[in-house]
Amino acid sequence: MPASARSFAPLLIAMLTWLPFAHAQEPPPRATGGTVYVPVYSSVWHGNLNDRGKPENALLSVMLSVRNTDPRHDMIITSVRYHDSSGRLLRDYLEQPRALTRLSSQGFFVENREAQGGAGASFVVSWQAEQPINAPIMESVHVYHWGTQAQAFTSRGQVIHSEKSASQP
Repeated sequence: MPASARSFAPLLIAMLTWLPFAHAQEPPPRATGGTVYVPVYSSVWHGNLNDRGKPENALLSVMLSVRNTDPRHDMIITSVRYHDSSGRLLRDYLEQPRALTRLSSQGFFVENREAQGGAGASFVVSWQAEQPINAPIMESVHVYHWGTQAQAFTSRGQVIHSEKSASQP
């Protein structure tokens, strides 16, 4: 066996040993409710600093997507609150709870002319379910579009409170 093949063999063995475990994942967490913090960038700094030492600021439109990932059970969105960079409440999007059937989603929109949120804005979303369900996915999609140019990126939410049933660990 050539020397290059002998040096490659241990790496190949390690990869083949590890491969069956690479795709093994824990089942998704289940809960009966919770609260999720979703980062929002209603504006982003870019370009160079101006004469006052401040960067240019581009306003972005933002869509919050709340997705029920459970294939069998419904969930209820109980509140969707939009906060600025200092944590001050700017808007409460729901007047009453909104049901999401299994595998459905709901969007909430921030216009790109909204300048109050800033680079550190956030959504705080609360939800409930009658029985433990797969945790929902909550993401914000940020878009800047001008003429023939467009930029888009997403931010994934972070659970800040979870309600688990008494039968779960």
